Order: sequence, then structure tokens, then C-alpha cells
Amino acid sequence: MSKSFNPDDISPPAGHYIGGHYVHAKGEIDVTRPSDSKIAAACPIADERLVDEAVQVAKRALKTSNWGGVRPRERTKILHRWADLIEAEAETLARLEASYSTRPIGQLVQGDIAVTAEQLRFFAEFADKEGGAVAPTDDASVGMIITEPYGVVGAITPWNFPINMAGWKIGPALAAGNAIVLKPSEMTPFSTLYMAELATRAGLPDGLLNIVLGDGATTGHAITGHPDIAKVSFTGSTAAGSAIMANVARTGIKPMTLELGGKSPQIVFADADLKKAAAAIISSILGNAGQACVAGSRLIVEESIAEEFTSAIIEHMKAVRPGPTWDAETQYSPIISRRQIDRIHMIVKAAVSEAGTCLLGGEMMNRSGYFYQPTLLADIDQSSPAITEEIFGPVLTMQSFTTEEEAISLADHPQYGLASGLYTRDVSRALRLSRLLQSGTVWVNRYNRSRDHILPTGGYKRSGIGKDLGREAYQANRKSKTVLIAL
Repeated sequence: MSKSFNPDDISPPAGHYIGGHYVHAKGEIDVTRPSDSKIAAACPIADERLVDEAVQVAKRALKTSNWGGVRPRERTKILHRWADLIEAEAETLARLEASYSTRPIGQLVQGDIAVTAEQLRFFAEFADKEGGAVAPTDDASVGMIITEPYGVVGAITPWNFPINMAGWKIGPALAAGNAIVLKPSEMTPFSTLYMAELATRAGLPDGLLNIVLGDGATTGHAITGHPDIAKVSFTGSTAAGSAIMANVARTGIKPMTLELGGKSPQIVFADADLKKAAAAIISSILGNAGQACVAGSRLIVEESIAEEFTSAIIEHMKAVRPGPTWDAETQYSPIISRRQIDRIHMIVKAAVSEAGTCLLGGEMMNRSGYFYQPTLLADIDQSSPAITEEIFGPVLTMQSFTTEEEAISLADHPQYGLASGLYTRDVSRALRLSRLLQSGTVWVNRYNRSRDHILPTGGYKRSGIGKDLGREAYQANRKSKTVLIAL
């Protein structure tokens, strides 16, 4: 297909998606295109009444379809057909995503969309392969561990990778036999709505997948606090995750999967392949303009190569090609909103005012839309917000070390522990330090997820609880029951 397009030609889906059809509603939240700062659509807000309606629809759909009790292979077949449709409709999905999000059109069809289809197929295959065990007991009894779906899962996804994050939540929940009520971000809701429409076309029984639009304070609060929601899955900020935990506790106890914020370190030793390390680090901090929870935002480099490595990073940063997300040539994304770009700029300016050094960038780009210059900061105090806070932008801080102990000390963060990077040719060092790094994922001589969907992702500390992806994500959507039979 011709990837570049005119975003004014795009008509987004209107309303919520409940019970297998659109429920039209008046838009109450402006949806602004970050590439040109134009208000181009509106998002309605599902109130507590409408969220309850979606939950009751999901409960009835579970009962009438017997989704959790059918032959597991039937669930697998439908999810495979859904993945096929996502690939077949990749152009429509990509244009919806690129129009209203920070994801460039050139990275969507073979990237986000293809990966999402793969992940749906991956989770689909667990349906008839995971499901309990016979436990060792004495000869007078039989012990069994049986797993069952929870029922209705409530999910909330962020704005930074809308299609991927929807797949992370929906795939394992449906494969495991649950229904789902999902709220996408009010800033990027439309591609998720179209994914749900495709699920219906693939044969998913009406009401098993419901998309309600709205903000966190109203719609998200109603979902996570609903007494008939049996499990909650959320990806977003640590502050929002904490609020969700409090809201869940207000109405009862239920399991949660929370993938939250990060402030990920990347340690580079002098013996590393510096060319590959620089490329990986640039990809991690400039991909989606640093708007990723795993963004490798803290560079910690061995002192003997610090000057050389800094020069390489700066050269990479200077080579970015910003542009609107609907242009196929664009490689560098805009920031999602005026509020977010202002926050990035405030943290950068505060770091410089506190004796930090801005080696490159540090300003908004002089163009339409919300674009921020790739920024490299040095001489930053360990207590500075540039080091301690998740900036969620293309801002990389640089610190140096002389010993392994110092590197690990600098890498350790009092709050976050989502991911970390380690660059060295010494295998023993890589294995030794991987155990010392306090993060849920350690990437060695690379910094990004692969398409090995069996590898789970999740954080330590306040970066979250539970895992997305992998076998763990499927298992987290089923509850276990012990059965002991006397013979």
C-alpha cells in the first residue's frame, strides 16, 4: 500500500462498542492530533451506568455462549480468525492509529499490527494446552489442580502503543475463557474500537469484548471499582496504578496485573561493541520519542570511554527525521500532548538550572505539532527529577562509573525496576550483573523486546505486579481450584 495519507480523510469509529455493536454517544473530550496539534475528533465518557451495562452484557455473554466451557480449541479458532482479520485490515488500523497517536505509519503495518496479530495467535494456542494437573497423593486419593476463567476482566490501556497494549490485555483474557471490558486511553481510542469490530467479524460471540471510552476519573474508576469485575489489568503510570489499587480495595479484593512506570538504566562497559551499543541506546530513547515505560533513559557508561561514547550518541541524535505520523518517511514521533511536552521541558530546564549540562537539545522543535528535540543531559545530581522521575520523552541522562559496584549503585532506583540494559562482551560479567540489577527485564547487548512472545514482561518495586506476555499472562487470567477425592 501507499503508506502516506491525508489524516483529514480518516473517519474514526463513533461511540462505545458494547454487545457487538456501536453505542453512539456525544463526544465530550477533544482528541488532538499530536503531529499538527489539531483537534480532529471527540471521545465520549462512559459513566458508571454505562460501565455497569457493559459489565452486565459481558456476564450474560459468558453465560449464553459458554465461552469458558466450550472446547478450548473453539476459542483458539476464533482468535486465529481475528488475527487474520487484523492483518487483512492492517491499512485501516494503521491509518486510524497514525492519525491520532504518536506512532508513525511506516512503523505500524510490519511493526505494531503484525506483532499484535502474532501475540493473539500465541495466546490462542494456550487455550487447549494449559489447564491444571494431577497432584501426587497417596494411593487412597486423587488430588487435582483445576483452573477456571475468572469471569469478566476489566482492562485499561495507555495511549503510547494503543494496538499492542489492547492485544496484551484482550488476547490472554479471551484465550483463557473470560469476557473483557476495556477502556483505551481517551487520547487514542479509535484503533482499539476497530479491533473490537474485527473480533465480531471473526465470530467472537457478541458481548465478550466490550470497549468503553472515557477518562480515568470517571470510566476507569467505574471499571476498576465494579464489584462484578473479577480481575483488573492495567498499563500506565505508577501513580495511576496506586489509585487503582486503592479503588479495588474500596469495593473488595481481586487480582491485578499492573505494568507501571520505569526509569531504566543502561550500563555500557569499555569492552562492549560500542557501535551496536550506541544504536541500541538511541533506539530505546528515541523510539516513539521516548514515550515508552521501558525507555532506557539513564545511560551509565564506563569512564574510560565516556567521551568517545558521548560523541557517538550525539551524532545519532542529530540524525533524527521528525515529521507527521501520517508521512511514510517519518522516523521520529511527536509528543502526545501540549501538557506532556511542557512537563518534559520543565524537567529539562530544572536539571540545567541545578548545574546540569545540556549537551544536545533541550528545546521544543520549531514546527507544528508537539515535537521535542532529542536531548542529552550530563552532570546531573542523583536526586534530580531528571534522574528520579519518569520523563516519558526523548531525554537521556548520562553518568559515568569506574567499578562494577559503582555502576550497579547508580543503576539502582529507589522506586522503579521495570527494565535495564547491559553492554559487555564478558559473559561472566553479564550473568553476574544480571542477577544484581533490580528490574523485571534485563537486556544484554540489546535493548528492546523480541518477537519471542513466550518471554514475560513486568516490573520490580513500584514498576508493577504480575506479568504481561508469556505463559504467565495466560495463567494470570485463570484461577485455580484444588480437588481432593477419597477413593
